[in-house]
Amino acid sequence: MSKADLTIRSVAARAVDAPISRPVKNAFGIIRSAPLVLIDVATDQGITGRAYIFAYTKLTLAPLVRLITDIGSELAGKAIAPFDLMALMDAKFRLLGWQGLVGMAVSGLDMAFWDALGQAAGQPLAKLLGGSPRPIRAYDSYGAVDPIADEKALRRSLDQGFRGIKIKGGDGDLNNDERVVKAVRGLVGPDIALMLDFNQSLDPSEASRRIARLAPYDLHWIEEPVPAENLRGHAQVRATSAISIQSGENWWFPRGFAEAIAAGASDFIMPDLMKVGGVTGWLRVAGQAEAASTPMSSHLFAEASAHMLAVTPTAHWLEILDLARAILIEPIEIVDGTVTARGHGLGLSWDEAAVAKYIVH
Repeated sequence: MSKADLTIRSVAARAVDAPISRPVKNAFGIIRSAPLVLIDVATDQGITGRAYIFAYTKLTLAPLVRLITDIGSELAGKAIAPFDLMALMDAKFRLLGWQGLVGMAVSGLDMAFWDALGQAAGQPLAKLLGGSPRPIRAYDSYGAVDPIADEKALRRSLDQGFRGIKIKGGDGDLNNDERVVKAVRGLVGPDIALMLDFNQSLDPSEASRRIARLAPYDLHWIEEPVPAENLRGHAQVRATSAISIQSGENWWFPRGFAEAIAAGASDFIMPDLMKVGGVTGWLRVAGQAEAASTPMSSHLFAEASAHMLAVTPTAHWLEILDLARAILIEPIEIVDGTVTARGHGLGLSWDEAAVAKYIVH
C-alpha cells in the first residue's frame, strides 16, 4: 500500500490517567500520575494511526479530547499528507495562536498521521524518514530527589546502564540544591552525566548565583533556569555560566526555536514533540540545530523520540520519563542505557484492558 492511498475516515480521542512508577516533584508541585490523551486516526484503508499527548493536569483532559475530535471531524476525507495538513492547521489557527491546547492537539494529530504512514509502508518511522532505528543514549529523568530515600532507585538506574541522570532543583534554597547535587554526584560517581532542571523557577540573577555555586560538581547541563519565554534572560545566564544551558521543551513550533537559536538562548536544545509540531515540526527544528551545530535532545515521548533522534544529525540524549508504560502493549525497553525505536510507524499499540481501567470520562 502506498502512503498516498491513505485518507482520513475519523479521529477519536480518549483520556486516561495512567499510573507512573515514581512521583515527579518539581519546583511547582508533584506529578503523581500521567494524564494522557490517546489519539486514533482511522483511515478508509483500514490503518489506524496512533499517538498520545501528556496533559500535565487532569483539568485539561476533557478540553483536549473535545478539541482533537472537533478538529478531526473537519479532516474526514483528506489525504494523510502531514506537511499539507500542517499548512491547513496553520491557516486555521494562525490568528488564534499556536501555543497551549491548540498546539498540543495539532502536534498530537501530526504524530498520529506519521504513525499511519509508517504502518502503511510497513516500516518504522525512522526508516520511513530515511534513517534506521539505532540505539539512542538515554538518561533517566527524576523529579526532586532525596539522596537517602531515593538511593535505591538511583542505583537501579545505574544498574540499567544509564550513563545520565537528571534531577530537579529550585524547590528549595541554594543550600538545599547544593546538598542534593553534591550527594547525588557522590552516589553516581564522576563518569555519569548529571543534569539539573530548574523548571523555569528562577530569575536570571538568582540562576547565575546558583550555577556559580554548583559548578564544581561537574553538571552536564542546567535546564530551563529561567522562564522559557525569557530568551534574553536565558542568554544572560548562559553568558556567565560555567555549565552548559539546556532549554526548549516549552518553545513552540519551529519559529520558537529559530528565535531562541538567534538569541543565543542555550547551548543545547530539547524539543517536545507535543509542542514543536509533532514529527513535521521536529524535522524542521533538526535542520535548524544542524545548521547551528547545536546538540539536540528529546523531552518526554520516548517511544516516538527514539525514531526522531535516529534521524537527527545532532542527536544528543533521549529523556526517559516513562509516562505511557501502563497503557502500552509494548512499552520502551532499556538496553544498556539505550533505547532503540521499534515497530511500524511509531510502534504504539494500546493495551485496551489497561485503557479501560484508567479511562477518564
